[in-house]
Amino acid sequence: MSELLNIDYTKFTLSNGLEVTLYKNDSFPTVAVNLWYKVGSANEIPTKTGFAHLFEHMMFQGSENVPKEKHFSYIQEVGGTLNGSTSMDRTNYYETLPADSLELALWLESDRMGFLLEALTQEKLDNQKDVVMNERRQNYDNQPYGLAWELLFSNLFPEEHPYHWPTIGWMKDIEMFELDDVRKFFITYYSPNNASLVIGGNFDKENAKLLVEKYFGNIKRNIQIPEINFPKVELKQNKKIIHQDNVQLSRIYLGWHSCEGYHEDDASLDILADVLSGSKNSRLYKELVYEKQIAQSISCFQYSAKLDGSFFIIATAKPGVELEALKSEIINLLNDVIEEGVKENEIQRAKNSYESSFIYSLQNLSSITNHINDYNCNLGEPDSFNFDLERYTGVTKTSIKHVAKKYLTKNYVELNIIPK
Repeated sequence: MSELLNIDYTKFTLSNGLEVTLYKNDSFPTVAVNLWYKVGSANEIPTKTGFAHLFEHMMFQGSENVPKEKHFSYIQEVGGTLNGSTSMDRTNYYETLPADSLELALWLESDRMGFLLEALTQEKLDNQKDVVMNERRQNYDNQPYGLAWELLFSNLFPEEHPYHWPTIGWMKDIEMFELDDVRKFFITYYSPNNASLVIGGNFDKENAKLLVEKYFGNIKRNIQIPEINFPKVELKQNKKIIHQDNVQLSRIYLGWHSCEGYHEDDASLDILADVLSGSKNSRLYKELVYEKQIAQSISCFQYSAKLDGSFFIIATAKPGVELEALKSEIINLLNDVIEEGVKENEIQRAKNSYESSFIYSLQNLSSITNHINDYNCNLGEPDSFNFDLERYTGVTKTSIKHVAKKYLTKNYVELNIIPK
């Protein structure tokens, strides 16, 4: 297994600070370009939220040498695919193209890294501001259960914490976007010394090095990137929020502070979540959905971010079932895990499921290059596939009981979403 997951890569850094990782694998007929900027909503400040997500839009609105919205059409015209995403901690842009189109992707990415400001106008900002506000209305404000996650995170983390606000931003802040603030945010964070570029698949390494130097080498590094330093926070008491929404069924969310990504407890919490709700034979699903039939659905997961993490349980009640009764059953089952632990066959099933999903993801070139960028940015070692998988294969009954007791006995946030 370890030989299968080892990758041969070349890593170098340009004089302007851009980290570059080349992963050559001619078994793929395509080439993938994956660019991470180490900026997300956590880099924003109160009253100035939503900028990182805004740039996920603005970066496709044209740069000095690329007309508005041509980034998509140029890639699609050669048969490629592309997209971008924003999280609390990073923004990434990625393309997968025919092997002979690598230069096109590098030119496009370099033009918006080095020459976006020349094309950033008030008209484009106003246009994308409207787009983001509509996106927020559709996916958050007017979506059933759409405000759940911002209600949870804004209660788990205090107002000044970088994880307090939603990635999309508060509506009142989006409405107040100003061109000068947007430009300053770009200058501060969208710089080669705050980025990591991965090229994977079918390409010539020496040619790729020349192309990277050609297109990115002359982009100037920007000012020193501000570091985020925030101490761990804990809830002093349980919190309960009741939110009326346009929903048919009541739903309960329970959230605990846990640990950050790649922490020694992170993998055990992932496996615990799978043991609790990952299949029809899992603890919570079997008991509450199948046997007692008091839940319509139930799920758990460990959310591992860079600064901190959270463990969540979400259960939708059957018609006529009170959320307090559903919560009581969930807590009883959790207490059983905390006190008695779980069975070896439960852990093995969860580990097998994770390993299968992990190996399957490595059949996709875009997924591989994104893994490499994740490892490079968070671990400093692009070839961390074995390390990552072994975190999960090494989970034991003892580690599961340890994390359940360590984290799930803490104070928590309870969110009840009920029909209006």
